[in-house]
Amino acid sequence: ATDADVKTESLSSVQQLGVEMTVRYGKYLNLLKENAENGLCFVLMNCEKFLKQQQRTVESPLCCLQEHCAGYDWFASSVFLIMSGDREKTFTFLQRFSRLLVSAFLWLPRLHISVHLPITTVESGIHPVYFCSAHHIEMLLKAELPLVFSAFHMSGFAPSQICLQWISQCFWNYMDWSEICHYIAICIFLGPDYQIYMCISVFRHLQQDILKHTEA
Repeated sequence: ATDADVKTESLSSVQQLGVEMTVRYGKYLNLLKENAENGLCFVLMNCEKFLKQQQRTVESPLCCLQEHCAGYDWFASSVFLIMSGDREKTFTFLQRFSRLLVSAFLWLPRLHISVHLPITTVESGIHPVYFCSAHHIEMLLKAELPLVFSAFHMSGFAPSQICLQWISQCFWNYMDWSEICHYIAICIFLGPDYQIYMCISVFRHLQQDILKHTEA
């Protein structure tokens, strides 16, 4: 795809805000140069264009199914920063990465209203990461960290909810950049189940704080 192919596409206000945040973060990390915003927009618009070709048409009152775009693409933005703002390298990587099973778990927009999912799953509006990774996180949390699991249970707040937030945002605003890179690399090289282990390890790291807040 070329610049001419995507000129007719436009980013939503949410995406534009995400682009501003990503570029600001990238410059703070000394990963991006001037005019990086154009390169990131190119990547996001091309991703949206190609992912649309594998999406279903769904009639549903659910707001999340009425949009072709599943919010801001934090994974593509992370790859853009890893590639130091090189849009061609980023897009080439994403094209090849999309063929791997792990892309379904790391790159959430990859399976948004996708033809690769059963129609019943699509109509539910629930991403597979929620009933796969997040479900197994809760099972492991109960076995490995029963006190943390009980604390969440008493609060009436499911740990899977916060995990889905972490995963969808690639741990942005929760971990340092080097740790985010490690998370992405580990899941790609060792398998998507390491996404589950990563979340459990974060809960283990936060265990004392969680229990302290529960008592208070």
